[in-house]
Amino acid sequence: MNDMPRPIPFLDLKAQQARIVADLRPRLDAVLAHCQFILGPEVAELERTLAAFCGATHCVTVSSGTDALQIAMMAEEIGRGDAVFLPAFTYTATAEVPLVLGATPVFVDIDPRTFQIDIAHLAARIAEVKAKGALRPRAIIGVDLFGQPADWPAIRAIAEQEGLFTIDDCAQAFGASLHGVRLGSMADATATSFFPSKPLGAYGDGGALFTESAERAALFRSLRTHGEGTTRYEVLRTGMNGRMDTFQAAVLLSKMTVFQDELAAREKIAAVYDSRLGNAVTTPARVPDSESAFAIYAILLPDGAARDRMQAGLAAAGVPSAIYYPRPLHHQPAYAGAHDGTALPVSEDVSTRIMALPLHPDLTDHDVDRICDAVLANV
Repeated sequence: MNDMPRPIPFLDLKAQQARIVADLRPRLDAVLAHCQFILGPEVAELERTLAAFCGATHCVTVSSGTDALQIAMMAEEIGRGDAVFLPAFTYTATAEVPLVLGATPVFVDIDPRTFQIDIAHLAARIAEVKAKGALRPRAIIGVDLFGQPADWPAIRAIAEQEGLFTIDDCAQAFGASLHGVRLGSMADATATSFFPSKPLGAYGDGGALFTESAERAALFRSLRTHGEGTTRYEVLRTGMNGRMDTFQAAVLLSKMTVFQDELAAREKIAAVYDSRLGNAVTTPARVPDSESAFAIYAILLPDGAARDRMQAGLAAAGVPSAIYYPRPLHHQPAYAGAHDGTALPVSEDVSTRIMALPLHPDLTDHDVDRICDAVLANV
């Protein structure tokens, strides 16, 4: 007889789909009926819906969060000889795009509790690059890691002082807010992702760019479609194929009908984790005066061995876990040649001890209790 408890899903897209299917199916059928599978009418509708939700003036949907970052940098002609400052502890796309464009990522350490970019170290790294003179400081990418906002007022102040372009990598945090304002207009350009695991996820790849500048929005639209001008065969600049397909827009429009409720559910689950686990493990500190999208709920264990034991114990109890991220970017082989050798001790330490618990809107109260019980049993 199998006594293994029912496994808890780390992400449950089937349960979410069951909740929205009555709205989703007619939207998908409408796309099949009109056959405008690329940049169909649902794409423009989604852009208006997303911009209104986050309070941005302009939204341009694209094919992925990575392409959103690339288009934002292409629009500024960031390339060879340029330094792009970004946190060392994040997903690879943030550093990948500057390198693809010929620029150099300059890695910055993070706050040990919120996991957001360390503002003091950011200022120090900019000063170092300026002093060496080999690279031109051009841009800062602030990452709203795990759903919490970076310190955008502080990032903007540094950028204004140094004349740098700002990009908000909001891939994990669409729906989050800082000082009562939703992310989407904090930086010169905001890039987000609709990868299926994100708080607002499509059924494939997708992304969006937000900006307050009509000129930038027009440039983003041109760049996402091979650099075309007012007609399809007028090519004004070198662009890319970065368009959103219409099916993904239809899926996202349906998910937007429940998105606010899902954000509230994520917040409720995170509060339970905070309350029950806060005295046993290191739970994530909150960014002051903010609301998180809680894409990921990451705890810290004392060391790597404790994390291994915890993961094994959770697995035995039918509770999944994940590690975001097991290696900081400056230790990745792909970026070794770009890194200047600076030690980034917080990023290096956190990567050995961090572990994510399930957090999605379709966890039941019983599931959450099981997760907490399993963590407490394996401390």
